[in-house]
Amino acid sequence: MLAAYFDCPGGPENLYVKEVMKPHPGEGEVLVKVSASALNRADLLQRRGKYPPPKGASDILGLEAAGSVAGLGPGCKGQWKIGDAVMALLSGGGQAEYVTVPEGYLMPIPNDMTFIQAAAIPEAWLTAFQLLHFVGKIQKGERVLIHAGASGVGLAAIQLVRLAKAIPIATAGTQEKLKATANVGAAAGFNYKNEDFSEKALAFTQGSGVDIILDCVGGSYWEKNLNCLSTDGRWIIYGLLSGGEVHGDLLARLLSKRASIHTSLLRSRDKEASNGYQQSFTENVLPYFSGGTSPHLQPLVDSVYPLHKIAEAHRIMEGNKNIGKIVIEMPA
Repeated sequence: MLAAYFDCPGGPENLYVKEVMKPHPGEGEVLVKVSASALNRADLLQRRGKYPPPKGASDILGLEAAGSVAGLGPGCKGQWKIGDAVMALLSGGGQAEYVTVPEGYLMPIPNDMTFIQAAAIPEAWLTAFQLLHFVGKIQKGERVLIHAGASGVGLAAIQLVRLAKAIPIATAGTQEKLKATANVGAAAGFNYKNEDFSEKALAFTQGSGVDIILDCVGGSYWEKNLNCLSTDGRWIIYGLLSGGEVHGDLLARLLSKRASIHTSLLRSRDKEASNGYQQSFTENVLPYFSGGTSPHLQPLVDSVYPLHKIAEAHRIMEGNKNIGKIVIEMPA
């Protein structure tokens, strides 16, 4: 089968399509013929040699996939049959023509949804769902500040905050991206390049601050984050785009607000925990993607690239040019 590959860490130019052995489903595993897989920041980091896959995971890029069931390993419990349209969050291996997935990790693709759209769901939406509900324990009416609001996770989080009857506030770097956050339900949006988001968030909340911050930026934002975090607020860090170094009196500021810092990386979670998030997501969120539901949830796809143009897709994401998910389409 064909797969996205690189021989040594480096830039997008190191990526190429390689013919590799097609995997065989093991005990309790399902073989999926992949139609589409979305690109994630983790893929960029892995390509640079900064984010190795967990032990035992495929070293092929790709943390999510959408496609159809092509084979069943021994011990499968009959949950799926050949031809079923499925999607999954993976620890690796999604950017290939086939991938094996434990049967309990598969989710049905909602009615009327294409493989391209479905590929944009697993990583972004499960990450946002886990951060908001399992880590942040979001409550009705709370204010949630979402950094990188026009990213895949950001756009999913805005919609999930709305679903939880809470209030989403977003940051982004262009007016076009802020418009995208408003289109999916952000109550307010701030351009971090020319506005002080902490001052704007405080003004929007009439001085009380935000209850939850979803932060994939890290180090450079710490002071502004604490400035606009409410008393007893939760600051959730799930990425470090600006690095992890903090210079200043972080702990004293945190203590003065009785605030808490939580950190989370979905990829390194144990299988039992990940399965729990996914079951809850399947039951409580997935039905809202189907037509006629209110509120109606929708994944936002920025662009689609064929597998042989994966290097170009990496360059677009590296330049922060995408609004929503970049999807890689497999050969038919």
